[in-house]
Amino acid sequence: MKRILTIGLIATSLAACTATEQGAGFGAATGAVIGGVATGNVRGAAVGAAVGGVSGALIGSVADQPGRCYYRDQYGRRYVDRC
Repeated sequence: MKRILTIGLIATSLAACTATEQGAGFGAATGAVIGGVATGNVRGAAVGAAVGGVSGALIGSVADQPGRCYYRDQYGRRYVDRC
C-alpha cells in the first residue's frame, strides 16, 4: 500500500512539470537504479543519477520542440535539428 501511495504522489508531482523537468526526473531515477545495481554501492547510484538526470533533461528539452530531434556529430557533440 505504501508503494502505491508513493508512486501516486510522485506521478502527481511530476504532472505539473515541463517535459525537460520530467525527463530529468525519470532519467535520474533510472540512472540511480541502474548505477546502484551495476556497482552495488551508493557511489555508483549517485553517478548513475547524475548521468541519467543530464541525459533525461537533454532528451526532455527536445520533447518541447515538435519536429526536432537530438543528434550527435562525429566528435560526440550533441545538437538539435529537424527530424
